[in-house]
Amino acid sequence: MHRQTKLRLQLLLGTALLAAPVSAFAQTAPVQTAPTAASAEPAGLDDIVVTATKRETNLQDTPISISVVNAEALADRHVQSLMDLADGSVPSLRIATFEARQSALTIGIRGIVPNDANQPAREQGVGVYVDGVYLARQHGLAAALLDIERVEVLKGPQGTLFGRNTEGGALSLVTKKPTGVFGMRAIAGVGNLESYNSELHIDFPALGDFAFKVDGIISVQGPVTENILPGQTGFGEYDRRGLRFQTRWTPADNFTATLAADISKDKNTPFYSQLLNFNPNGLTVVPFTSATVPSGSIRALSPLVQVEGSNRMTQADIGVPQQFSVDDTRGMDLHLSYRPTDSLEIRSITAYRDLDVEQYDNIAGAHRPPVVGPNGRFSRYSLAGFWQHQFSQELQAVGSLGDSIDYVGGVFYFKETVSDDAATPSTNQWNADGTGYTILDPTPTIRGFRSLDRASTAHSESKAIYGQATWTPASMDALHLTVGGRYTWDDKDGKLEVVNNAATNLTFSSKVDRFDPLVTLAYDISNNINVYGKYSTGYRAGGASSRSLTYRSFDPEEVKAYEVGVKSDLFDRRVRLNAAVYAMDRTDSQIDFSLVTVQGASTRNTLETINAPGTTKIRGVELEGQFRATDNLTLSASYAYTDAKVPDTVNPFNGQVQQVFIAYTPENAGSVAADWNSPFMGATLKAHIDANYADAAHSFEQFAIKADSSFVVNARVAIADITTRDGGPLLEVALWSRNLLDETYVYRRDPSNRNTLGDYGNFNNPRTFGIELRASY
Repeated sequence: MHRQTKLRLQLLLGTALLAAPVSAFAQTAPVQTAPTAASAEPAGLDDIVVTATKRETNLQDTPISISVVNAEALADRHVQSLMDLADGSVPSLRIATFEARQSALTIGIRGIVPNDANQPAREQGVGVYVDGVYLARQHGLAAALLDIERVEVLKGPQGTLFGRNTEGGALSLVTKKPTGVFGMRAIAGVGNLESYNSELHIDFPALGDFAFKVDGIISVQGPVTENILPGQTGFGEYDRRGLRFQTRWTPADNFTATLAADISKDKNTPFYSQLLNFNPNGLTVVPFTSATVPSGSIRALSPLVQVEGSNRMTQADIGVPQQFSVDDTRGMDLHLSYRPTDSLEIRSITAYRDLDVEQYDNIAGAHRPPVVGPNGRFSRYSLAGFWQHQFSQELQAVGSLGDSIDYVGGVFYFKETVSDDAATPSTNQWNADGTGYTILDPTPTIRGFRSLDRASTAHSESKAIYGQATWTPASMDALHLTVGGRYTWDDKDGKLEVVNNAATNLTFSSKVDRFDPLVTLAYDISNNINVYGKYSTGYRAGGASSRSLTYRSFDPEEVKAYEVGVKSDLFDRRVRLNAAVYAMDRTDSQIDFSLVTVQGASTRNTLETINAPGTTKIRGVELEGQFRATDNLTLSASYAYTDAKVPDTVNPFNGQVQQVFIAYTPENAGSVAADWNSPFMGATLKAHIDANYADAAHSFEQFAIKADSSFVVNARVAIADITTRDGGPLLEVALWSRNLLDETYVYRRDPSNRNTLGDYGNFNNPRTFGIELRASY
C-alpha cells in the first residue's frame, strides 16, 4: 500500500473513531428534532424503520446486518442513480459498470460479485428489489431513481424471505406511496459538464376511496471525454428520464390495493477506455509501418495515439462513430393487502416488467484490439441487443400467534425470457503510416447487416415456498429465536443460436431443487443493546455462457454463512453502534475467464465460466455508527473489512491451474460523514460532507493486477425552509459537489493485451458540482 494511501486510510478511520464508534455507516440523515439552545444534552437519535423481515421493524431490533440510505441522505450526496453509490458510501456494497458501460451494472455485497451477469443465462448474486418486486437483470439499473423513500442494503444470504439469487444480499428500494393528501415537490438544478436535472412529484387529493401519485424525473449530463469526430456523441454522457404513476384504493380499513406503472429511458455512452501504459512487458518495438510483427515484438503506436496513465483524458485522441446506448424499461405491479384480523395480514404482489437495450459502445479508438498496422481496420464497436420479459407472483402471510410468535410465510413464482445478440465491427481504418485514418462504411453497424458474434435465448422458471417464525418465550422476553427455510425449484434452459455469424443449435438445460435454512438467536441485553447469532445458506443459479463458443454450462454456487452481531444505542441514544462479524464458505464458485481474439477486422471476446474447486472462504467485519454530538451536529462513520480466498482454478484457454480472485472487493473500505442543521435567518442551514475510501481491488477474477484505491469526498450546503408567502411553497437552495477534491483513479484496469498494446482502463467521474432549487407544498 502506498504511503499516501495509508495516510488517507488512517485519516479516514481516525476521524471515524473520533466522530462515532467506527461503523458500517447507517447512511441516515441527521435527526430532524428542532434545535433548542436551552437543551443541556442533545436529543437522541431517531428510530430507523426497515422492512427487511417483511414487516416494519426498528433497525436496532432487527437481527440482520443492514445499512439504510434514506431520501435525505440521497439528496445530500446528490445521488441520481444507483451508479452514484459506486463512491463507496455503503462500504460492503460495491457497484461498478460492466466493462465501461453505463447501461449495465455490476452489483456486489460481501465479496459476492458476478463480474459478468449480463448474459441471458447468467444470474446476479445480489437480488435487487423495488417495492418487493424482484428485478432479474442488471441492465437499466442506472436509470433515474423515482422518488425513493429509502434504500435498504441487506448483507449476507437473504433467501428465506427475498427469493432467488440473493446469496450475497439484497438491495431493496422502497418508494414513497400515495397519501391521499395534496402535496407537491419540484426540483430543478444545473451543473458543470452541461448537466441539469428536474423532478416533479405530485400527491393528489383523495377521490373517494382512491389516492393518486405521479412522479417524473429528468437527469442529463454532457460528455466527460469529448469525441473529436464531428456529429458524434462523447463519452460518459447520459440522458435519463422516468415517469411513474400510482393509485391506491382503500375501500375498507382492512383492505388496500396499490397499482403502479412506470416507464423510463436511459440514454448513455460508455466511459472512455484509454491506454494506461505501452509495452509493459518490454518487448522489441517494430515500426508502425512494419509488414509483420515477429514473435517477442510489439508494433509501435501511431503518432496520433496518446498514452495517459495517470490522468483522465478530457478529449479523445481518435474520433470514432458513437451514438447513445438506450435502455427502455417499463413495468406494472399490483400490491394487495388484506387484514382479516388484527394479527394477520395477507399480501399479494403481482408484477410484469420489460427491458429493451440497444448498446453502442465504441469506447477506445486505437487503445484496445484489433491491433493493426498500415491500412488496417481498427476501433472495436461493441453492438448488442438485450431483451427481457419477466412475470412474478408472490403471496405472503404476515402475522402473530399470541404474544410469543411472529411469522412470515409465502409462495413465490417467477418466469423470465431473455435474448441477446452481439457484433463487433471495426469503424476506422489507418492510412499507410498511421498519421491519419478514415471512417468506414457504417452499413455493418446497422441491425440486419451486422456479422453477429453470438445470439442466444434463455428461459427461467422459479417456484418457491418459504416461511420464517420468531419465538419470544413468555418467561424470557429478552430471547428471540428465529427459524426459517425456503424450498426452491429452478427450471432453466437456453439456446445459443449463432456463433461467429453461423447458425448453431447449442443448448443447455438445468433443473435444480434445494432447501435453504436460516436460524437466528437474538438476545436483548438491555432495552438499547441487542446481540445476535445467525446461520443461513444461499445460492446463485447455474447457467451457460453465451460468450462461449460451445455454450459451456456451469453449476449453481452455494454459500453457508455464519454471522454474529451487536446493535446498540448508548448514552441516552446519542451514540449508535452496530457491528457484525461474518464467515462465508462458498462452493462451486462461478469464475469467469476471458480471451480476446482478432478475427479479420473485428475482435471477439470469448468468455468461459468455470466452477472453482474446493471452498472459497470469505471473512469480514462490518462496523456502523452515528454520534449525535449536539442538537445541530450529527457524525456518522462506517468500515468494512473483507478477506476472500478462492481456490486455484484451471484456466480453460490454456489448461493451466492459476490463482483467481474476487472482483471489485477491496480489503478495507470506510466512510465518514458530518451533518449540520441549525436555524439561519428565519430558515434552516443544512450542511453535509462525506469522505469515502476503498483499497485497490481486482477488476477481473483471472488477473492478479489491481485497479487503484479511491478517496471520494462529496458535499452539499443548503438553505432550507425558506417561506415565500402565506400558503406558498417552502423553498430550498443548495450547492452540491460530488468528488469535491477532483480525485482521479482507475476503477477498472484490463491487462489482457499486454503483449500487443498495454493495460487499458477506465477512470472515475471527475468533480461535478451545481446549484439546485427545491420547492414543496
